[in-house]
Amino acid sequence: MNSKKLLSLLLALAMVLSLAACGNKTENPAPSSTTPSTSTTTPATTTPEPAQEPVEEPWVYEPTAAQLVAGKEFGKDYTSLYEQFGKQVTIEDVKEDPSTGLAFATIDGQDYELGLDFLTMAMVYNTATEGTSYSTEDDIYAQWWKYYITRWNYLLPEIPLYSNEYYDVYNAAIKGVDTHPTNPFWGPHRALIDWTSEKADNSFILGNTTDLSGKFRYSNFGASSPAASDNDVSFMVNGLDTVMTTKEGSYVVNPTVTKNLEVTENEDGSQTYTIEIYDDLKFSDGSPVTAKNYLYSTMVFSTPVATEAASRDHKSTMNYVGYKEYAAYDGTNEGVDGATKVMKGLRLLGDYTFSVTVDAQYLPYFYAISYASFQPSYKDLWLGSCDIADDGEGCYITGDFYAKSGDSYKMAKHIADSAYANDTSKYPWSGPYVVDHYDVSAKEATLKLNPYFKGNYEGTKPSIGMVIYKKIIAETQLEDLRSGGVDCLSAITGGAATNEAIAMADSSNGGFVYTHYSRAGYGKLGFRADYGPVQFTEVRQAIAYCMDRATFAKDFTGGYGGVVDGPYYTGSWMYKAAVASGMLLDAYDTSADSAIAVLEANGWNYNAEGGEYTDGVRYKQIPAEFATENDINYQSIDGAYKTTKVGDNYYMPLALNWYGTVNNEFSDLLVTGFEQNDNVAAAGMTVQKTIGDFAPMLDELYQSQVYGYYSGSPMYCIFNFATGFNSAVYDYSWNMTIDPSMYDDYSQYYIKDMADVYWLS
Repeated sequence: MNSKKLLSLLLALAMVLSLAACGNKTENPAPSSTTPSTSTTTPATTTPEPAQEPVEEPWVYEPTAAQLVAGKEFGKDYTSLYEQFGKQVTIEDVKEDPSTGLAFATIDGQDYELGLDFLTMAMVYNTATEGTSYSTEDDIYAQWWKYYITRWNYLLPEIPLYSNEYYDVYNAAIKGVDTHPTNPFWGPHRALIDWTSEKADNSFILGNTTDLSGKFRYSNFGASSPAASDNDVSFMVNGLDTVMTTKEGSYVVNPTVTKNLEVTENEDGSQTYTIEIYDDLKFSDGSPVTAKNYLYSTMVFSTPVATEAASRDHKSTMNYVGYKEYAAYDGTNEGVDGATKVMKGLRLLGDYTFSVTVDAQYLPYFYAISYASFQPSYKDLWLGSCDIADDGEGCYITGDFYAKSGDSYKMAKHIADSAYANDTSKYPWSGPYVVDHYDVSAKEATLKLNPYFKGNYEGTKPSIGMVIYKKIIAETQLEDLRSGGVDCLSAITGGAATNEAIAMADSSNGGFVYTHYSRAGYGKLGFRADYGPVQFTEVRQAIAYCMDRATFAKDFTGGYGGVVDGPYYTGSWMYKAAVASGMLLDAYDTSADSAIAVLEANGWNYNAEGGEYTDGVRYKQIPAEFATENDINYQSIDGAYKTTKVGDNYYMPLALNWYGTVNNEFSDLLVTGFEQNDNVAAAGMTVQKTIGDFAPMLDELYQSQVYGYYSGSPMYCIFNFATGFNSAVYDYSWNMTIDPSMYDDYSQYYIKDMADVYWLS
């Protein structure tokens, strides 16, 4: 059994017995000091009284944080522990439970358990060495990271099922792969800038099993987790960043773009980055790139106009001085409660110079150099006929940007359309390539060279004249490669697929080559962790206990990988540091008994009528005072299992609604590994599935029409897809928030950690 859970069960049992003893207040006289401590004889007439069974206290329902904060007002009734105390807590204030590894801190004389939001915020914002015994910020970051991973492993907001080797297989006519290989931080879409093509048409066809959506201008538009394929194309057509990520996964000031960068420490604790760009940068149509171009998208995506367009508040200036006042401006309320059209933290200082001032509350920041990372965008793309100006107090948007037609902003439609505006003749690009054509039905993008691209951070310009990014089907991808329909299959995974790919390359007489590297990420069962049965930690743990993750990983990867116990890449420096300092993680070894134990401890002990559970599907009693609308309406996909009401209580079924993706070996293996798993049935759970396309699945996860597919009513609580840690930044601050104003837009797992709730009243 999970050692943390076993410990908590033992403590709970001890508490129950202790409470029972206290509740049974029978008065017993103290023994006489003359009474012998032992007796060798017992009078024949003495009949010992029967031992009394301890009186068991009634089970007490423990609501989830999502249930407790429902109907409460953030900032009035409750806030986050980090919001309340976080900036005053240093790493020296944290204590680690020796048996669980969970982190606690004593604040104002009271002990607090530290939750996911607190730890992810502290991990990047509380790394100053001053006043600590730590010599470097890296050391402090690694310690916070260890505490975060440990708590994540306990709460289990998703279940890693395999972490594998990635194989990239190429047409040998693509040269440079050996000297400029891919790695977890540098995929083919990035690496191809150093490659050449010996094909007659100087082309390179890159395949991906994930659909393109066409959001190449801003792949994050309207979503917190954009499709990887959209990200790939977006990287190739957008460029000239002032600060860039490198092949090694670190940050560097881009010497091709940034002529000078100065950092100023201000008296109020804020920090100003003054950035001067070179005057020879151009868009793909030959028009100049100036300082204004680096501020357009940042200015737009902190306005209510863009929020309406994206159905999501991207808060692009959130870390900068003046954000709240600027974001509150709606075009009509200048000066009301501080609202202003001026974004004080962004300054336009010249044709090729601008600055950004970071609010003191977001400093020090472990990845502070990223605050100076800006990318240019063409004015008309997001602003139409409007523009920006600076009269000396900060930047503001000119023209009729905030004009309305009825209750809607006129510019909102323009911005929404621009997210999918791939016509190069209308809006130019800034990256090494431009979109020559996008086939919506085929999900295929054709890219051609941008003749005005100055180069990447190493000054390199691409030489491959045409890149085709196409949708491929996993079952036929190798045949596609053999026939010349694709020149590269990236991130091949799964045992059968990997074996077949290697065999094909090895027997091709040099026609195909491959590279491989350990994946910085994993395939997973993801949860909508605030909905249905999986809002309860113990249910997520029970699912993990039911699955044989090691065997699943072996079967899926064919031996080309394994399984991890948290959101990490074993090759990362912080993982190695955490292991060296004794990080405690549970492997959730397969055990139906352990699954049953955690479910019983969490109260899944009823049937649909509120009686004692005996067999079939378990139900959990939820008192009416805690039941949310989603709890009351929860049911299985086929409607056979529904939340019932008996007396004053609701009873939720342990029915798990799973959405899997089509043409996916991972989904196929989950049918036996999860849906039809004997342990799942033995534990009293039932799994029902829907198999569909990726974009509709994401909409069901988001419970929103990001891609236009959401059913309108929540249904699914489990999803299978993958996640990666291949960014230069490992930063989940704000992604574990319990603040409702940010939750829908930023939440990574839709989890609300009870330890993060601080009650104000």
